[in-house]
Amino acid sequence: MYPIPSARPIAAVLAVVVREKHVLLVKRNNPPDAGMWGFPGGKTEIGETSLAAAQRELYEETGIVADPERILTVVDAIAKDDNGDVSTHYVMVAIQCRYVSGEPVAADDVSEARWVNIQHLLQDSDIMSEGVSELAILASGGAA
Repeated sequence: MYPIPSARPIAAVLAVVVREKHVLLVKRNNPPDAGMWGFPGGKTEIGETSLAAAQRELYEETGIVADPERILTVVDAIAKDDNGDVSTHYVMVAIQCRYVSGEPVAADDVSEARWVNIQHLLQDSDIMSEGVSELAILASGGAA
């Protein structure tokens, strides 16, 4: 149950950028998943398409310019409080983006941004947000 009867899921995006067997990841400063590595992304603004939101969030958080190409999948991130009640529910649209230019620089609400070899994701899964490895492999065409 939601803490407020009118509460609804929050629309958000993830920008998934693969470049030469590396995927762009950021270390999050804020919940959900503060301190964990994941994809650049954030809330979709009113009137903004998911593709445009992914492109905007990617640039705001990393300085990377990329063209959004397609929807990879949709991910639900549901957090519960100590009583077991739903505290937040994000519906995140994962967008595959084609790298255009730039080198990652942490900005906005991230503390680090860098290219990570896709093969290393499985080894470091304890510091990754849930589903990062699977999304990276999906975006790279299934080759880890």
